Amino acid sequence: MFKGIKEDIKSVFDRDPAARNTFEVLTNYPGLHALIFHRLAHWLWGNGLMWLARILSTFSRWLTGIEIHPGAIIGRRFFIDHGMGVVIGETTVVGDDVTLYQGVTLGGTSWNKGKRHPTLGNAVVVGAGAKVLGPFEVGDNAKIGSNAVVTKAVPAGATVVGIPGRIIIASPAGESKRKVMEEKIGFDAYGLSEEMPDPVARSIRSMLDHMHAVDERMERMCKALEKLDCEYQNKVMPPLNDEDFKGVSAEDQ
Repeated sequence: MFKGIKEDIKSVFDRDPAARNTFEVLTNYPGLHALIFHRLAHWLWGNGLMWLARILSTFSRWLTGIEIHPGAIIGRRFFIDHGMGVVIGETTVVGDDVTLYQGVTLGGTSWNKGKRHPTLGNAVVVGAGAKVLGPFEVGDNAKIGSNAVVTKAVPAGATVVGIPGRIIIASPAGESKRKVMEEKIGFDAYGLSEEMPDPVARSIRSMLDHMHAVDERMERMCKALEKLDCEYQNKVMPPLNDEDFKGVSAEDQ
């Protein structure tokens, strides 16, 4: 158990650049406090001391604002960032290296007994305010966007955004072409991916796709002209003089 706690503390440093030292993490991170209480409550639950486990879980909720049912199964290096308002149901299963942000609900949609909460694979990230509801699986390395409402299975490596949750998977072929164009024009598209719902990001990506298509077409035209005139590449285009454009308004151009 203590070895697991050491791993949980280390995971805070790995995923929160604001963490400065172990003492600060132990005394000021409610996500870690809730996880330590849950480890103990889950042990009590598994040994038949269910009422005591629920009491400890309730105390943890009062202290941290995070509610984790003692029956939930939590993997190694689990990290809750900020944490206020996080709710994790009884039959939830969470894999290793999972990250949750504040306001996340791993809940159920049924009052029936049995499995009614989600199963999260390894290295899943669930954004602030997201709701993952139902007895389905979220694959390894999947990402749930902030405030998304997910009620269906999510494949490994996918990203889900919106209400209801929409699964978005990047196209490797399109992504490679886009990166070539970014390098060619010297543009650093930091953080832009098919997985982002940001309309500005999508517009920039569409422009990059269009520029790539125009670039390919120009190359084909140049090759065709070269076949017609072998001296085509050696010709120098006449320069454009700035003086020719003096006095011309933007509307005239």
